[in-house]
Amino acid sequence: MPANTGNIGRTCVATGSRLHLIRPLGFEISDKMVKRAGLDYWPHLDYRVYDDFEDFLKKNPDCAGNIFMSTTKARRSYTDVHYGKDCYIMFGKESAGIPEEILLQYEPSCVRIPMGPGIRSLNLSNSVAIVLYEALRQQNFEGLEEKGHLHRLVWREESGGV
Repeated sequence: MPANTGNIGRTCVATGSRLHLIRPLGFEISDKMVKRAGLDYWPHLDYRVYDDFEDFLKKNPDCAGNIFMSTTKARRSYTDVHYGKDCYIMFGKESAGIPEEILLQYEPSCVRIPMGPGIRSLNLSNSVAIVLYEALRQQNFEGLEEKGHLHRLVWREESGGV
């Protein structure tokens, strides 16, 4: 879905993460909906597009043993694993998820976001943000700005107040 991909792209720019897109996508990267959802961040996005999962594996040999599969079908929570600094986190289509043939090959690295009974799935871009930020939290948000600043005013502690 173009809007989800645009949102995910924006999250990747904000976190310094690379986005890997594996065909078939169901839309074109040039789709104006992708760019609209990504706003003015899209030109700054580091992304790669692959013909299929095998193409992805061939071009990213460092993902061996360093990839997590986020799926509603997993038996453990996304918070129960350790994400290495340069790990890969894979998400499937919102409508179908990651193909089960792939999940079986990567069973030990399958993780899920806990949800209420009977809930099929969360929005894909929300799921990416949840799992990605857990991985970044485990890395102490390395390279990310952790403190915000007001635009027109100054926080009390910065101005010497209490």
